[in-house]
Amino acid sequence: MKRTLAIAVLAVSGLVVGASAQTPTSAAAPAAAGPAKIAVIAFQAAVAQTNEGQRDFADVQKKFEPKRAQLKAQSDEIETLKKQLQAQGNTLSPAETASKTKSIDEKTKLLQRNAEDAQNDFQQAIQDMYNTLASKVYEVLNAYAKQHSYTLVVDVSAQQSPVLWAADSSNITKPIVDAYNLKSGVPAPAASAASAGGGLPSAPAPKSMAPKN
Repeated sequence: MKRTLAIAVLAVSGLVVGASAQTPTSAAAPAAAGPAKIAVIAFQAAVAQTNEGQRDFADVQKKFEPKRAQLKAQSDEIETLKKQLQAQGNTLSPAETASKTKSIDEKTKLLQRNAEDAQNDFQQAIQDMYNTLASKVYEVLNAYAKQHSYTLVVDVSAQQSPVLWAADSSNITKPIVDAYNLKSGVPAPAASAASAGGGLPSAPAPKSMAPKN
């Protein structure tokens, strides 16, 4: 943050110096611009932490519950077949063993495809929801920054954010969340809904189909 602030201040100073060199000294000359006022925000977190964001994420989770249950049922079936094959191993003929193994492999591949498709659909639904909400949160951020005379707002959401340090007083993530909640009028979600997490099971690897309970 110190480095970013220093660069911004130097840029402003350069403009002021340039203007002074071109403008004759006069009592009527306009006053020099004030120092830069910079804020930071974890924008993605702000969007997700709004009441509307928590509500909409829970809605997407609920929408995909049937698919999640279907994937778990497929996984449970494969695990049962694998245990049966292991238990019957010594009593089956080579042809029977090969047939059952082939059936398990086919079901495994089908589960992988279904899980990958469902995961892609889930991620797209989350992305669409986020994009819609993010544009509305940005409008609140824009108005808030102008109201409080910020000259620069830096998003620190990225893992490779250039900001190394920032004072707590410069972090406007919570004020933006509060301002958006006030504007939207969406009530805070129930504790159970707010704490619900997770997504669809990831695409399972071959020979290891059982999701963790």
